[in-house]
Amino acid sequence: MTHLVYLIAGWGITFVACGVYAMSVMRRSRRVAARVPVDRRRWMTAKDADQLGES
Repeated sequence: MTHLVYLIAGWGITFVACGVYAMSVMRRSRRVAARVPVDRRRWMTAKDADQLGES
């Protein structure tokens, strides 16, 4: 194999690993966010977020 194949394989593995990690973090954060009581959520996810964002 040439050096180019090793280079492409290394970058490919790195990007795939980062993508899998990002997806797992997003899934975990959605699962945890669903457990937060409505009154403790940030304004961006509250039911009346449209009213709070207007000035």
